[in-house]
Amino acid sequence: MDLGLKDRVYVVTGASRGLGLATARELVAEGAKVVVTGRDAEGVAQAATGLGEDVAVGVAADNADPAAAARLIAAARERFGRFDGVLVSVGGPAPGFSADNTDEQWTAAFESVFLGAVRLARAAAAELEEGGVIGFVLSSSVYEPIPGLAISNGLRPGLAGFAKSLAADLGPRGIRVVGLLPGRISTDRMRALDELSGDAEASRTRNEAGIPLRRYGTPEEFGRTAAFLLSPAASYVTGVMLPVDGGALRSF
Repeated sequence: MDLGLKDRVYVVTGASRGLGLATARELVAEGAKVVVTGRDAEGVAQAATGLGEDVAVGVAADNADPAAAARLIAAARERFGRFDGVLVSVGGPAPGFSADNTDEQWTAAFESVFLGAVRLARAAAAELEEGGVIGFVLSSSVYEPIPGLAISNGLRPGLAGFAKSLAADLGPRGIRVVGLLPGRISTDRMRALDELSGDAEASRTRNEAGIPLRRYGTPEEFGRTAAFLLSPAASYVTGVMLPVDGGALRSF
């Protein structure tokens, strides 16, 4: 199936590793070009080099920086001559239960996970033309709180609500907005969360037993799903919050 991604240009944040990098790889494999970004300058440079200097450029940026959005979109236009969409992906907030997290942790997460994503989406909306797309990597906590991730449980549903509002606002201009809700995907973040139990292997086995497909997903599986939703092949899909979780969410 031709996804129609050839020569289209996307900004992918949080793309030095994990789900962002997996998505960037799939976009490039389908013929797109990408601006990959993250806070770690060395990691971003390595990611861009690995993807290919003719199809990827790395820009070190923090989503919490108010100037980041304009820099990233400008980089897409300067390097590749166009801008077709963005995937907003950020690292997960600090773990902790409701009484554990500090004001400082909540503030930092709000600036990066929530407000940074809102700023980037607004900047993208101002620059995109018909056929453009804005994607958000959220979490299954949008529908079902995850024990030990109180900050994520608080912020992700609000960002999903913003995305749904944005989809309605931008629809008349032919710009789509989509959300992806990863469940348990085998990333460094998920391994770190399993290790919090004191026995990472036992935690993973227990969690896999509750997933209908009986396993964690791979970053590549997530990346392929994201690449489809960002592509012209999904041109009549907007406002959705799509779980990529092996069936773990039981709600409709």
